[in-house]
Amino acid sequence: MDFALDARTEELRADLLDFMASHVHPAEPLFADQLGRLANRWAWDSVPVLAELRAEARRRGLWNLFLPGEHGAGLTNLQYAPLAEITGRSMHLAPAALNCAAPDTGNMEVLAMFGTEAQRKEWLEPLLSGEIRSSFAMTEPDVASSDATTISTRIERDGDGYVLNGRKWWITGAMNPNARVFIVMGRTDPEADRHRQQSMILVPRDTPGLEIKRGMEVFGYDDHEHGGHAELSLTDVRVPASNLIGGEGDGFAIAQARLGPGRIHHCMRSIGVAERAVELMCARAEQRVAFGKPLADQGVVRDWIAQSRVRIEQLRLLVLKAAWLMDTVGNKGAHTEIQAIKIATPATVQWILDKAIQVHGAGGLSQDFPLAGAYAAIRTLRFADGPDEVHKNALARAELRRRRHVR
Repeated sequence: MDFALDARTEELRADLLDFMASHVHPAEPLFADQLGRLANRWAWDSVPVLAELRAEARRRGLWNLFLPGEHGAGLTNLQYAPLAEITGRSMHLAPAALNCAAPDTGNMEVLAMFGTEAQRKEWLEPLLSGEIRSSFAMTEPDVASSDATTISTRIERDGDGYVLNGRKWWITGAMNPNARVFIVMGRTDPEADRHRQQSMILVPRDTPGLEIKRGMEVFGYDDHEHGGHAELSLTDVRVPASNLIGGEGDGFAIAQARLGPGRIHHCMRSIGVAERAVELMCARAEQRVAFGKPLADQGVVRDWIAQSRVRIEQLRLLVLKAAWLMDTVGNKGAHTEIQAIKIATPATVQWILDKAIQVHGAGGLSQDFPLAGAYAAIRTLRFADGPDEVHKNALARAELRRRRHVR
């Protein structure tokens, strides 16, 4: 087995590491300062330093790396994986600087794969250039959204348009006024087959009847650095029939196509979060003295550091395998591995962050270090794109089926 990176990935990786060291990491405190001075703190992508970082990223060719094919950089999942990991070391800033931040990444993939030429021109092109942001509105407060077939928002045909009614929440980025369009998932035909009831449709932000109700908090964090998570209502929202993505009943299949790459992107970046946590944990352990010796000399701390390294290496190999399978046999063929990394990654990185926080003492809980915020963000991944239990259940069913076949 050859674990070496190909020449193009090595070149991009070296350039990205230099970009992170010379531009992104030094800009982190300035980004926080400029964000605090905004009249609307949700419009995080309006800060001047981000515009400077984006210009430099585009100059270096580090732009839209996540998107394969004609619209993006043309990288495979395996090529993108080590690059996404690097951006995870500055999760709130680096992905946005490269135009590789969720939920825009998934929305761009949907438009690239399923959008009409008119939809791509109106929405994909400005998203690709970083002129606007977007949101993906699937999750609802009144149903178990872990089962997407239970979504209750209605999308009803009325003449030459569709009318939407429903409630959504945890809609990432929706508090940002620069999120100019929402991809909304709802039911067009409640009488159809269970997986053919849903459709997806484009709803511009300024459409009458679409109301942003409030921002949601995660462990007390409002995540304004990413445009927040919003609860919104749709009351007799009318859009043209041409805003439908694909055909009626295609929504569930489009969601699955969107979530596969989204899940692995989250996992790739999360490994970068874990690497930075270990870096901080080691530095703190060597600098802090307790009971007459550095924390680094304490057996329990060394155990945490060693376990963290082992777990990261195991996780990285599993993610790279999933990426390779997605490239070679497709997302459907890699379904088991995608589920496996979605189960393993948040739990593993959460464990590492917990130990890093413990080594930092009370400081680890504070705003003086990125660990507490990272912990809150990683904990949400055990729900995002499907909760742990759903993936474990599906993975176990597949394993039972495979073993049954072998017997």
